[in-house]
Amino acid sequence: MATAVLAPTVSTGGPSRAEEAIAALERDLKDAEANEQTDTQQALAVYFKVINTVIPGLDQNDDINRIREQAIYKAGRLLAKLRRADELSKLSREIRPFFDSISKAKTAKIVRSLIDLVAEIDNTVDLQITLCKESIEWAKETKRNFLRQRIETRLAALYLEAKQYQAALELITALVREVKRLDDKLLLVEIQLIESRIHHALRNLPKARAALTAARSSANSIYCPPLLQTQLDLQSGTLHAEERDYKTAYSYYFESFEGFSSLDNPKAVTSLKYMLLCKIMTNNSEDVYAIISGKMALRYAGRDIEAMRAVANAHHHRSLQEFEEAKTKYKDELTNDPIIHQHLSELYDTLLEQNLCRILEPFSIVEITHIAELIKLPVPIVEKKLSQMILDKKFSGILDQGAGQFIVFDDPVEDKTYKASLGTIDKMSKVVDTLYEKTNKLSS
Repeated sequence: MATAVLAPTVSTGGPSRAEEAIAALERDLKDAEANEQTDTQQALAVYFKVINTVIPGLDQNDDINRIREQAIYKAGRLLAKLRRADELSKLSREIRPFFDSISKAKTAKIVRSLIDLVAEIDNTVDLQITLCKESIEWAKETKRNFLRQRIETRLAALYLEAKQYQAALELITALVREVKRLDDKLLLVEIQLIESRIHHALRNLPKARAALTAARSSANSIYCPPLLQTQLDLQSGTLHAEERDYKTAYSYYFESFEGFSSLDNPKAVTSLKYMLLCKIMTNNSEDVYAIISGKMALRYAGRDIEAMRAVANAHHHRSLQEFEEAKTKYKDELTNDPIIHQHLSELYDTLLEQNLCRILEPFSIVEITHIAELIKLPVPIVEKKLSQMILDKKFSGILDQGAGQFIVFDDPVEDKTYKASLGTIDKMSKVVDTLYEKTNKLSS
């Protein structure tokens, strides 16, 4: 973008020249706003003209810089609305000379706002990562540590979203050490929350719990913004669900749902889904229908909620076929969410084992195809699950794949002789040790 330079007008006083320039820029800004609905290209051109206007001798004028700042936000929002991610990224790079004229706090707000606007556009994770890396390098060159730390925090969250766990962990570990020395509690809470999420994604639950506990301790000593507190509740619910404490997890998810809902945050749907998941996992499928029909949940009706309703129906009917149909129909809502996918997979396995045990109970020999017909699942899936149950010693039997049969063994009678013998030897060993100690005392 070329920089527009306004030549000084012939005037005896600086203030009048500034007033004329301010009035002209305000007119341009209003014209651009009026053209947003009818001619977006013209509106963008005017916004860029205002942004790049430089008036010799007035580069530090607060009113002029305020108008240019407004133009940056408006241009950014319009580009995000038009889904022009590359142009938005280009804008964030080209306005950097303007930052020399405003405070570091305003600079940080503009940079982070533009990154947020890029994030509103779908499928831009890679572009956001590139933009964050460029911004971090620029912040290092200009020694803006406050801004650099916050962009690095955002970059770690983007690495997590892109499943680049090792890069995210290395970056967040260095950030935790640095921010602890600065004693910036609010930023530390954000960093430790991301650290907890990274460890959870890596299935390192002890470290995930430790990071979350540290984040909550830091949050208790400061004023924690509602959105951040809600995110802490969401992560707490997730970790309690990992421990199979679904009742406590539900209470945390409910808190996060209320928080996101009050802030009109789209993540409220995610919290609601996890609430319904907890009810299903505790065998309270009937409560799912009551929650879905509630006043707060009705505003979030859609495919996500319909997916959980389908799972609740399948669980209520104990139907594995309905489970499979729900997973196929609502693949994006169920399978692509790692938390829901993991817990529903465990629930599916449990139901499958229970149904197979109930079907096999009256038989001594049964054809595998007959089992598959009764349970309404493909033969390969039934064979695989039966093999797993035999290896896990959850059922006594053997697969005769040549004949296509499953031979059921009688439950083995436990021989208590060996266990009793070991107990006797253990008691005798303790008696001998006691007698030996007493003999040593007498001899001394």
